[in-house]
Amino acid sequence: MPTISNKGQSMPQSPIRKLVPFAEKAVKEGKSIYYLNIGQPDIKTPDVAMQAVKDSNIDVLSYSRSEGSEEYRQKLANYYAKNDINVAHDDIIITTGGSEALLFTFGSIMDVDDEVIIPEPFYANYNGFSTASGVKVVPVISKIEDNFALPPIEEFEKLITPKTKAILICNPGNPTGYLYSKEEIQKLASIVKKHDLFLIADEVYREFAYDGATHYSILQEESLKDHAIIIDSVSKRYSMCGARIGCMVSKNREVMQTALKFAQARLSPPTLAQIASEAALATPQSYFDDVIEEYVDRRNTLINELKKIEGLKVANPKGAFYCIAELPIKNSDKFSQWLLEDFSIDNETVMVAPAAGFYSTPGVGLNQIRIAYVLNKESLIKAVNIIKEALKVYKD
Repeated sequence: MPTISNKGQSMPQSPIRKLVPFAEKAVKEGKSIYYLNIGQPDIKTPDVAMQAVKDSNIDVLSYSRSEGSEEYRQKLANYYAKNDINVAHDDIIITTGGSEALLFTFGSIMDVDDEVIIPEPFYANYNGFSTASGVKVVPVISKIEDNFALPPIEEFEKLITPKTKAILICNPGNPTGYLYSKEEIQKLASIVKKHDLFLIADEVYREFAYDGATHYSILQEESLKDHAIIIDSVSKRYSMCGARIGCMVSKNREVMQTALKFAQARLSPPTLAQIASEAALATPQSYFDDVIEEYVDRRNTLINELKKIEGLKVANPKGAFYCIAELPIKNSDKFSQWLLEDFSIDNETVMVAPAAGFYSTPGVGLNQIRIAYVLNKESLIKAVNIIKEALKVYKD
């Protein structure tokens, strides 16, 4: 029988999606599930985005430019300017989600066996993207006891080798909800300039900063002009996960010219979704004000309920809509599957994401879960109660 590739065998399963078969089976058995495993907001997509697609009078649904429509990129540059990020439209390549932007970035700046340093826990698919690109993830561990703050810069410097090409952060963070301060960004800026590295920032949750804090972008640091690459997406900002529109942003002309060749190879990003995404840029600030207020309310509810569970630790997120909880168990993979297969209250159960998949260090995060607070407060309270009661009877 023909064999699959070593790369294919090494490709990790998504901790966010690997339990789907067990959830589907539970639903077929008549159970209701509170889905806390995936960052799919229940927030309504802005009407202006959906209406733009309905109003389009396209006779032939054709390819767009490989780098995305110029009109959309011009409007995106205006959006960034409002966020104190000064870029031109040709500093932007539209991609099929933030995922493709990251793949283009890895392909443009790293070769096989090169290294990228990432504070962990990190978005689980960074493991998958690095495997697909033949790139080695070098983790620097942040800890729940420190609320997942950026580790000391000395910890990064220890890990830099001749193979190191970049540092990658997610700000605000998925899965931790950690929001990097201006001072932390400036510390990272100093280290990438000192060692001539790239700094990649996944900023898809830019709008979601809480408690009076503000997001500080790596491209607000003028000295990072040749070092900074932003990964962005409409998925969470406008609750448009299904649009699959993202972008890669950098002032480094050589990087962008290289990334364009990858963009040309896959032809173009989806045309209709670009129409929706361009229209979404007209979403009023009141939409975000309401959404942020809702997420803060949900976060507070979730954290307060989780803290009632004996033996549980939880970090307090300052952005995005995720948190990491450490449970008084040994293996959250088994616990998460058991919740779907063998436990319910009034025929209701919960789906969470085991957190080990958000680390690349073996054996770390085994007793942690990621929770996405994308449900209403009443549902969050019920879901946490199910977890609380389940822990009382669960046996490792």
